[in-house]
Amino acid sequence: MQCPFCKYKNTKVIETRSSEDGFLIKRRRMCENCGKRFTTEESFPLVVRKRDGTTELFDRQKVILGVRKSCQGRPISNEQMSALGLAVERKLRATGQAEIPSSEIGKAILEPLRDLDFVSYLRFASVYQDFETLDDFKKVIEDLEAYQQSKSEGKADTDSAPAQTAGTDASAADASASEAHASDTRVTDSTAADSTAADASADTAADDDSAEDNESRMSAPTAQ
Repeated sequence: MQCPFCKYKNTKVIETRSSEDGFLIKRRRMCENCGKRFTTEESFPLVVRKRDGTTELFDRQKVILGVRKSCQGRPISNEQMSALGLAVERKLRATGQAEIPSSEIGKAILEPLRDLDFVSYLRFASVYQDFETLDDFKKVIEDLEAYQQSKSEGKADTDSAPAQTAGTDASAADASASEAHASDTRVTDSTAADSTAADASADTAADDDSAEDNESRMSAPTAQ
């Protein structure tokens, strides 16, 4: 890259950092000629194509402002709104397309907004999907109820997993204790057997000594 100070064409990257959201890369460079340093920013532009055919750069703040109207009166913090805007941008960039239709933004908003607040989701969906009858609302409400139930069941399964693991661990501990007890019993039995064998050996040795004494007395010459 050309140095902005002396126009020398060779510069060296001495530090690279990415923004908190990961969409912007900053590089600290140094000119190999004059030694001066400067910073460059690199980003992948995301272009939005409107219905009238015009285009503009994607603006996360416009997404947040548009959704905020549906969240009026709801217990949603600014941090949660910022996180929603970030989730929408990540979803759009994950498509790998440099240009997206504006309708895709609304679709990308629906899922994170549903996870954030059901009431805000219903408000936004009614406008975005152009609800006209009560049946439209009923269908979305039924979908929300089914989604909430599936989440509750998934959470219940997750909560029960540690309990099952604890039961398994307890069974393993009991089995280990039983094995240890059996091992101690085997050691005790072996020790007792060794002791019995030692006693028997001692008795045998005593009998042998007694027999030898008797033989000695019998073989000794009788005094005349």
